Amino acid sequence: MIGVGFLILMPGRDTSAVEAALSAAFPGASIWSGEDEADPAGVRYVVGFRQPKDCARYPGLKAVFAMSAGVDHYRLGDLPEGVDLVRMVDPDVSVQIRDYVLMGVMMLHRGMPVYLRQQREEVWQIQPIALPSETRVGFLGLGVLGANAAEALRDLGFPVSGWSRSPRHIPGVASFTGADGLKRMLGQTDILVCLLPLTEATRGILNADLFAAMPRGGRLVHLGRGRQLIAADLLAALDAGHMAGAMIDVTDPEPLPEGDPLWSHPGVVLTPHVASRSRPETATRRVIENVVRCEAGAAMIGCVSR
Repeated sequence: MIGVGFLILMPGRDTSAVEAALSAAFPGASIWSGEDEADPAGVRYVVGFRQPKDCARYPGLKAVFAMSAGVDHYRLGDLPEGVDLVRMVDPDVSVQIRDYVLMGVMMLHRGMPVYLRQQREEVWQIQPIALPSETRVGFLGLGVLGANAAEALRDLGFPVSGWSRSPRHIPGVASFTGADGLKRMLGQTDILVCLLPLTEATRGILNADLFAAMPRGGRLVHLGRGRQLIAADLLAALDAGHMAGAMIDVTDPEPLPEGDPLWSHPGVVLTPHVASRSRPETATRRVIENVVRCEAGAAMIGCVSR
């Protein structure tokens, strides 16, 4: 497809694999790895982890491809009409998220925060054991990623429910919507998994009121966005014994500052935003598939609604 131009915006990352894949798929295409070297008139697609500083500078721009599932740091309002923002829909990411959720739920289900603390203190003490059928898992967010993880936990014997903006029909997974639905789901959730995107409605949603709505002994697996969690409220609920443990993959800010209480709280297992990582070789394949669709006049997969 001669005439198709790509601008790659991946600051600080090796772009060679992305460039090679795009060159192989579109012989003759122009590829620039930064705005300073790009020919604005030739850019048709932007690929990377951010959008251009000034999209109007590129009159032929058709789409901005995010190399990540999350797009909350993109500015939809700055994209000209007719330019699509396309989030990454990568089966590899879905597998990674599923595996992290399974790990987090199983660790909390089997009391690993307690055993990790006991190991540090050289304490040999057996904790009570519950069966999967006795631990109810609730999801905040039942999109593609949440649904995949929910089905996996369902198949392991956990009672699973989920809360989303609109009803979801997943066999064996109870669906809740709206404020009343959220309250009802929380009241029957022993382990809560947050996979929500960051919006004004979800900012700070993991707060004292939400934790209080869960049964005593509730636990949290958080891999949505850092600004959704009021960390002080979680720590207070853990210290009060209302919450029994948490596995946290996203924080605000990132990296977490030295000395932050989340680092050392005995009820928290902390990971450095590793629930999923886009791999250039697989992510670029999704971009190529969508470019082919766009050039053929077909709808692209993953377009974000304005």
